[in-house]
Amino acid sequence: MTDPRFPILTQKQITTLKAYGDIINFESETVLFQVGDRDYDFYIVLEGQVAIKDTHDRDKVLVTHEVNEFTGDNSMLSSRRIPFSGHALEGSSVLRIKPEVLKEIISKHSGIGEILLSAFLLRQEVMLKEYVGGIKIIGSEKSKDTYALRDFMEKNHIWHSFLNIDASEEAKELLNSFNLDLEELPILINMSGELYKNPSLAELARLTGVLMDFGDDIYDVLVVGAGPSGLAASVYAASEGLSVVTIDGNAPGGQAGKSSKIENYLGFPSGISGNDLANKAYLQAQKFGCNISIPHKAEQVEYNGQYFTLSASNNKKIKARSIIAATGAEYRRLPIENIERFEGSGVFYSATGMNASACKNELVGVVGGGNSAGQAALFLADHAAEVHVIIRGDDLGSKMSDYLVQRIYSAPNIIVHKNSNVVQLNGEHHLQSLVLESEGETQTIGISNLFTFIGARPCSDWLNQIVAMDDKGFVYTGPDVLESAMIKCSIYDQRKPQSLEASIPGFFAVGDVRKGSVKRVASAVGEGSMAISQIHQYLADLKVHI
Repeated sequence: MTDPRFPILTQKQITTLKAYGDIINFESETVLFQVGDRDYDFYIVLEGQVAIKDTHDRDKVLVTHEVNEFTGDNSMLSSRRIPFSGHALEGSSVLRIKPEVLKEIISKHSGIGEILLSAFLLRQEVMLKEYVGGIKIIGSEKSKDTYALRDFMEKNHIWHSFLNIDASEEAKELLNSFNLDLEELPILINMSGELYKNPSLAELARLTGVLMDFGDDIYDVLVVGAGPSGLAASVYAASEGLSVVTIDGNAPGGQAGKSSKIENYLGFPSGISGNDLANKAYLQAQKFGCNISIPHKAEQVEYNGQYFTLSASNNKKIKARSIIAATGAEYRRLPIENIERFEGSGVFYSATGMNASACKNELVGVVGGGNSAGQAALFLADHAAEVHVIIRGDDLGSKMSDYLVQRIYSAPNIIVHKNSNVVQLNGEHHLQSLVLESEGETQTIGISNLFTFIGARPCSDWLNQIVAMDDKGFVYTGPDVLESAMIKCSIYDQRKPQSLEASIPGFFAVGDVRKGSVKRVASAVGEGSMAISQIHQYLADLKVHI
């Protein structure tokens, strides 16, 4: 049976592809691409073999592509760096295709595109889960800075390995070999062996190619936020021929990306993690030509009557004729004086596989009564000794789906604390315990990892009141926009705002940042896709009124 990661192309498919590339013959073993290359070609083996070699042991062959098989992975559709080296062996013949041409092929030839994308996704999945390697991070499991780097790489599907200085002899030996001190941690060693001391997320993003450069053109659409609504808008905009750029301050997925398992999303009967759903949508948007760059955090937006100019972090200004605010909402901090001190070292706002490994046989707390809290509790219960679910009210089912409630009460190691609040956090460098108050009584519990999912607040500070919002910061759209709040312009003299359009024509809000939105992944995806049809209408209006 053929391994789905390494499908064999038919002669008809290869004949089609030959029109897009060049045939190259090799008399001796030749390097096709090397670890760390950003722009590298796609190859189909016509004769001989292409060997894919390990990043650190260049003599170790991880896989060999045979005749009619092909090289490549997800990074071919973006500017990410390749984590392996490829060698054409002696006497081999290959068909070489440039990466920009590969995108055209995937767009025009759906059958071939489906084979390539399926293989790319599977290769990435296996690489991340089964192979040890990639970028090395050396640091303490209890360090905030180390956690930030690991969290960014986990959520952006960047291949890496973590060496915990608190437990790993290899980590200590590496520090000695580089003559480094503990104060210089975390240390990052890239796949080419270069060392970086305590790098910023922006440095890491540039190093891996997640943070990309794009032109100073005026785009048709700028999508701010890569959660479900923003990614849906990106896919539909790019697939319909609009020039689109999407930015996010952290990682694809938004709040949904933090969900360990979404079981009530249409089409996935066995469930899908928010992270996997976001990664597939991220690839899908790039397949159609969307430019996605992370981390770019929106800081300010201006409007001159013809187009918008967004100022973002990392000194980037982006111009677009229309803009989609898809920045969602973020969970609020617990009202505890020293909570910031423990963020990243015991207090977290998402539950990922990285968190689960740190919770093994520990006491864990989950604050919140929504679906995200329920999903996190069940996920962590497979690893922790006990999971303590803490809610302010007396009914777990008031905000949580029934299937999650039933599973929580059936889990032997999940304890639900009703009418309760966390009032104190204790620990020297990492969370060691917390104080729980319930109906006037307090108790101390030795919880070392606390996950909070409470009081979502809209991420709309970057708008600087440029559009009409309610007193909490949710953006008014459609019929909720008062006539007095609408900007005076020729378009709004002729029509009212469309259902997702704000008080400025061409400005759209979707997902959790929008006033009146339904806090579900399916509705967010629907709004993101619907916004593009409304943008077509706006762009048509814009041409008429120029």
